[in-house]
Amino acid sequence: MAPPNGEAISTINFSKPPLRRSNDNLHRTRSDITFELSKEDITNELPAISEVEDAKCECCGMSEECTAEYIEKIRSKFLGKWICGLCSEAVKEEKEKNGGKMEDALNSHMNACSRFNKYGRAYPVLFQAEAMREMLKKNTRRALSFGAKGAPKNSGGIARSSSCIAAITRDMIN
Repeated sequence: MAPPNGEAISTINFSKPPLRRSNDNLHRTRSDITFELSKEDITNELPAISEVEDAKCECCGMSEECTAEYIEKIRSKFLGKWICGLCSEAVKEEKEKNGGKMEDALNSHMNACSRFNKYGRAYPVLFQAEAMREMLKKNTRRALSFGAKGAPKNSGGIARSSSCIAAITRDMIN
């Protein structure tokens, strides 16, 4: 404690600058930067924000908010039709399968989407059964064209492979 007569106060030398700590430079630098920034004229105007519109996909019917420039860009890529990002990827895949014909790929995807929207949403079980039926038709046609072990076969019929049940029962007996 300092004595009440004020002797401790008189021992401080005010003529010397106070000792600087290591983080004083950081505080001074930060304040200098904010001072410089405050001197700058901040009249930079932000660019105008484009108005967004609701765009509905002509394939699946999904709506997205897009700018007019983006809508025109997509329409120019897909023969005047606006399609969403998911459908555009499907059309690109279909285009690769069709040999690069955009119109055929777009029509094929739009037909698949309209068939799904018509039946798949209303009757999902029937739509799944129809899809399984189509898949089995494709597999049967492929199996008819190839004989056992992948060799082309002249006569029709489904190729048959050997069963693994005999090996399983043999292992169970041993």
